[in-house]
Amino acid sequence: MLNTKGASIGKKTLFFIIILSIGFYGGYKFFAPTSEVAMVKNALYRSGASGKALLNQTKEFTGQVFEVKDGDLIMDAVIKAQPGDLIRVYPGTYSETVYVDKSDITFQGIVEGGEWPTLDGKTTLNDAFLYSGNGIHIEGFKITKYKGNGIMGQAGNNFVIRNNWIVDTGVYGIFPQYGKNGLIEYNTLTGIEDAAIYVGMCDNIDVLHNEVFGNVAGIEFENSRHCIAENNNVYDNAGGILAFITPGLPIKTTYDIIIRNNFVNENNHVNFAPPGSTVAGVPSGTGILIMAADDVIVEDNIISGNNNVGILITDFPNGGIKASRDPEADPNPDNVTILNNLMMRNGADPIDEIKVLMKTLFMKVGPDILAIGKGSGSAILNREKYVTFGIGSYGNPTKTTSYGVKTFLLDKPAEHRDITKKQLGEFTYYGVCAGCHAFNTRLIGVPTNVIQAIHTNNPQGIVDYINAPKNLREDYPEMPPQSHLSEEAKMAVAEYILGLKK
Repeated sequence: MLNTKGASIGKKTLFFIIILSIGFYGGYKFFAPTSEVAMVKNALYRSGASGKALLNQTKEFTGQVFEVKDGDLIMDAVIKAQPGDLIRVYPGTYSETVYVDKSDITFQGIVEGGEWPTLDGKTTLNDAFLYSGNGIHIEGFKITKYKGNGIMGQAGNNFVIRNNWIVDTGVYGIFPQYGKNGLIEYNTLTGIEDAAIYVGMCDNIDVLHNEVFGNVAGIEFENSRHCIAENNNVYDNAGGILAFITPGLPIKTTYDIIIRNNFVNENNHVNFAPPGSTVAGVPSGTGILIMAADDVIVEDNIISGNNNVGILITDFPNGGIKASRDPEADPNPDNVTILNNLMMRNGADPIDEIKVLMKTLFMKVGPDILAIGKGSGSAILNREKYVTFGIGSYGNPTKTTSYGVKTFLLDKPAEHRDITKKQLGEFTYYGVCAGCHAFNTRLIGVPTNVIQAIHTNNPQGIVDYINAPKNLREDYPEMPPQSHLSEEAKMAVAEYILGLKK
């Protein structure tokens, strides 16, 4: 398989890439149809409830088509485009960041003769696509060698991110933040040092039919609600699928999550996350991790060969997080339901803490399912099918299937949401900084109020430190550089930090 350095490609992944390269996958064709009306409808079509929900939101295409060819700049088309327009990008290499602060723009990559339109950050640019507009559609691109993110959304609703090939894009591959009503499907992602698909502080998101491998975390739902991960192939990551709460964010909950019909196999990759990041603490070999999230259903997945544990359910303290970091966030996972999964060969080489637990129980085989810590209302169907630790309090489920929910997408588009500079600073602070810097409590880094005292009335000083951190305190670890942030985001978060009050 393709490793994080892109050394080799296995037969399975090569087949997937070939299928995408000729323009067909799962019944979807992304070559240009004969009419623009058909094209826009086709760009929103998928056989299933999610595609139909989005199809019902479309209007007849009356916009302009801008064609971008090798040697052109995609941003030149963005500057000219108006809501409702289509930007069609042909094969070639485009080394730029595409900023989209307009709404209802569709980006369609055209694959011809196996050649893709490729956004190449050359390890110097931060983001490939960075959008804050609503109704953004991005499909058919190869994205590689960015330092920060492949595709990042900041507060944009009603988005579609489909059929992209994202390799080695730094921190996140696909990262919608504070968005509502979005579809992420048929993407291939690898080589990401945090989360390949990171759904942060979002609502009503469907994550479907993606191939995610060779990352630290495969698919991650953080402080998000009403989300589904279905029919994804998640393998060779350090952690496969995660649903959890990070304390200190404006949204305090993660709930109503369905993890269904996924392949979650052999997620035993070494954890290569930057030290101090949240996912750096995810043990390699973890198939599914649920931490402090509520109302999570895990159904009809094949979960196998994960050396640490198939499903790990934990609270804040046992997940290495102090509950005092955010008294408004419930630290316990409640109402977790496990239904009809095929689990085998998990727990072959668990972490030392689990090995100690195994010895106390005279067990030679590690767990398919491990629940540790507090929580209430959880249930499991046919518990005798699995090797389990810590689920003695789990009852029999009152609901034995989640298939009554086919999609979490809305029947009508969510109301458009606009982002101000202050909100950009807020989202950046809570999405990037707050995991290590609480306001007046020591976490990994110095408290935010100490940063305020050091850089009083000097936002540029904070920006300079973000770009080139120096370890000035022996009792704190050195902060990794955050140069993947855009210059606008750095200044916005610096100003937000200086104005923040408890």
